[in-house]
Amino acid sequence: MSEPVLVEVTRGGIVESAHRGTLVVADADGRIVAALGDGERRAFPRSAVKALQALVLMESGAADRFGLDDADIALACASHSGEEVHATQALSMLKKAGQTATCLECGAHWPMREEAARALAAAGRKPSALHNNCSGKHAGFICAAVTMGEDPKGYVRPDHPLQRAVTAALETSLGLDLSDAPRGVDGCSIPTYAVPLAALARGFARFGTGMGYGRERARAAARIRQAVAAAPFMVAGSNRFDTTIMRALGQRAFVKTGAEGVYCAALPEQGLGIALKIDDGAKRASAAVMASLIAACLPLDAAQGTVVAAAMDTPLVNWNGIEVGRVRPSAAVRALSV
Repeated sequence: MSEPVLVEVTRGGIVESAHRGTLVVADADGRIVAALGDGERRAFPRSAVKALQALVLMESGAADRFGLDDADIALACASHSGEEVHATQALSMLKKAGQTATCLECGAHWPMREEAARALAAAGRKPSALHNNCSGKHAGFICAAVTMGEDPKGYVRPDHPLQRAVTAALETSLGLDLSDAPRGVDGCSIPTYAVPLAALARGFARFGTGMGYGRERARAAARIRQAVAAAPFMVAGSNRFDTTIMRALGQRAFVKTGAEGVYCAALPEQGLGIALKIDDGAKRASAAVMASLIAACLPLDAAQGTVVAAAMDTPLVNWNGIEVGRVRPSAAVRALSV
């Protein structure tokens, strides 16, 4: 059975194409308060769960031991654009732990932001692992492994003590035993587990409220949310949805993209978590749905409403700068009331 249409792309006043998918809004007990599609369908959350993985960074004591600041902690949750400030910050994190960039096992790729990639090439430089959008997460993993007394080498393997601790943190958040969950390898080489979207939404409700966590883990989650709200640029970068939304909303919303059309969010005031998956992996669609759900769930002031609305219904512009269509949530998404 096909999942419902969540986003429409218009041109000339008609719908030219559409993106199908699934969305779930749940509380920390797993109660579903809104959904479209099958909430039990499994998806690899990929980078959307970086903040849950970063719980180990905080609980290990690494943040305190190495004096990690807001920017460091936010970068540990990032899928950053590879701008120079991101690469520099990742290297700084490693140096605080007495490590170097050669320890990173995420691989290298050109910066995601075109301007940053062009600047790197114009300077005659090649990208390093520091420019990988996951370098902050990996720097955090290395800091945690060192603090745990473990050799960081091989920290991406599922049997490494660091990854076992990360998996345990995911299990507590999601309320799942991941031992029999389908497991894949993420783009940055760490394990990734296919989980029901309903459990993913519950996990972010727990991350946003601390409910279902012990005292230490709840404190770690609160510290991460505070750091990200203080340094949202480190989580994504220039003209990125996550940075734009969290800059406008502060600690009222934690949002995080994942690959292949996954998006997750925690709304602490409402005690809710959001998880969604666009079937064809389109980022333009996942961002539009997330913005619509934030608008449905959160009372917004005028300035916040303007930012969220701009991300929810975006223009399609041709090469001459002429608006030729829109990318907008479907009527079913816009009708949701939470």
